[in-house]
Amino acid sequence: MEERVTNLRIIEDDLSGEAVRALVALHLTGMHAASPPCKVHALPIESLRAPDVTFYSAWLDDRLAGMGAIRALSTDHGELKSMRVAPDFLRRGVGEGMLLHLLNIARARGYTRVSLETGRDGPFVPAITLYRKHGFVPCEPFADYVLDGFSQCMTLRLG
Repeated sequence: MEERVTNLRIIEDDLSGEAVRALVALHLTGMHAASPPCKVHALPIESLRAPDVTFYSAWLDDRLAGMGAIRALSTDHGELKSMRVAPDFLRRGVGEGMLLHLLNIARARGYTRVSLETGRDGPFVPAITLYRKHGFVPCEPFADYVLDGFSQCMTLRLG
């Protein structure tokens, strides 16, 4: 197993770079492969550029290691979106680094809660494990999500 990434550089990103666009495409393909068609809530590039979404890319030197975004749902509630680690960086701490970065952004914005929607099993288990490790708990649906046995919503109260 490769060693954990310790010098990750996370930047706000405009989604114009080829590597970032390729990782977004990989993420969308993966979500469509792992989810029923009506349950894919992953955002395409155009939606990641919406005014209420801030997108970040994570880099190790000049290599794209991961991505994530935060959407403003209200003045005190944010939603995590598009969390994805590049295949070469899996299980090396990139997802955790991005999660901690997004939680710091949420706190700086004054959010009291951050929520997310994800699947329940299979390829979603590593992300669920990470979210639980950092205090996320199951919650009722928020925004326009509907729970149906495939999806679950999780939330974290920020102190």
